[in-house]
Amino acid sequence: MITRNKLPSTLDKGYSVRLKNKLICHPEKRMSELHLTQEEAEKFLKEEKNRIDNTEYLFPESGGSLHIPLKTKDNTEHFMLDIRRANIELKKNTFQTRVRKEIVLVRLDLGGPPHRNPDGLEILCPHIHLYREGFGDKWAYPLPVLFTNPTDSLLVLEQFMDYCNIKEKPNIQRK
Repeated sequence: MITRNKLPSTLDKGYSVRLKNKLICHPEKRMSELHLTQEEAEKFLKEEKNRIDNTEYLFPESGGSLHIPLKTKDNTEHFMLDIRRANIELKKNTFQTRVRKEIVLVRLDLGGPPHRNPDGLEILCPHIHLYREGFGDKWAYPLPVLFTNPTDSLLVLEQFMDYCNIKEKPNIQRK
């Protein structure tokens, strides 16, 4: 068994290892790569994002997911648009935008259970999660009025891309 005092030397080099199906990151790597200030998060959300190419994507079927790379206009930052659909509950969808591979800036949940915020307040679904310094995406809020019809997944996806300031949108078709 590996104890805290005897972590593999790869952690000293900023790598992560998997122990008993748990990902362990070097503390310095975790702080530098997985943490944003609130100001940085808001800047990333407002920053114009564009598709990286003209690839055509199919909106995932039940149980499927899609990960679409995005970039800033000047190509200095890269983002990922994630689309996930539940297997059994067909109305359950999750759309999220990530930066720096792992940091969720915005996540929108449709058709899922209520969410309990760190302060104990329960937010019904559909709801939106916004990055909050020190908490990541642990805080949810009621869906803004921009989202006009939460029962139409493709419409909500279009509106989500608008909310995330994705200007040159990826080409996503329903099968």
